Amino acid sequence: MLEHSLNVGGSEWLIIIFLALVLILGTGRLPGAARKLGKAVNEYNKAKNEIQDHMKEVTEESPKISGPVETEREKLEMIARTAGVKVEGKTDDELRKSISEKIGQKRIDESESKK
Repeated sequence: MLEHSLNVGGSEWLIIIFLALVLILGTGRLPGAARKLGKAVNEYNKAKNEIQDHMKEVTEESPKISGPVETEREKLEMIARTAGVKVEGKTDDELRKSISEKIGQKRIDESESKK
């Protein structure tokens, strides 16, 4: 048996697809279809960038723990620093309260920004 195969490269496929589109849509509707395709690609890129930005925010907000902490105080100080709370001169209870307020404030800010 004789086997026939198409030996078509990458750029040649683009030409074949373009010609098929011209035959299907005609020359009058091709610019409109290209505009719609461009808008769809643009919306996709916007959504992708928003998701990437959101993921960056989430990873920046998560505490970065370099190793195990030995005491409860070290854990509180690490969480407080990550949340942007100053730890100098505060008791453990004051740190807990400041952390709770800071986290609660972020949640309120996030829910207001969604409205």
